[in-house]
Amino acid sequence: MRTYEVTDEDRDLIKEAYKTLERARVPGNFFHTVGCCLKAKDGTLYHGVNCDCIHGSCAEFIAVGNAISSGCHDFDTIVSVHPDGPAGLFSPCGNCRQMLMEYSPDIKVILADENENIIKTDIKELLPLAWTRLPTGDLMH
Repeated sequence: MRTYEVTDEDRDLIKEAYKTLERARVPGNFFHTVGCCLKAKDGTLYHGVNCDCIHGSCAEFIAVGNAISSGCHDFDTIVSVHPDGPAGLFSPCGNCRQMLMEYSPDIKVILADENENIIKTDIKELLPLAWTRLPTGDLMH
């Protein structure tokens, strides 16, 4: 797997994701357990938490929706956190990986490897042979 150096800026992004989670926490409420921070290519940060209920949504979807609804479509890096996750991080689920691939095929993802080391990699590394669209918008597998 191709990886990139985890920078101080990346570690700050992790801290931002934890701040997001802390702002969303309410004692006795377990609907918001994952925090996410998405950095746009212009450096703007967008935040999200999971909304866990009958038709819940992952924190990554909420952060991307937050960015898009603000007019941002160019993403750089994303990270999700959970206190009990490996190295305190949370790897995107398969659905989130596909969504990230479709919205931003060049995005970097910060997560923990199998030894709980913090790494940064391309979404393409996490979802090889992903379903994509052609530049015309037609479907392609």
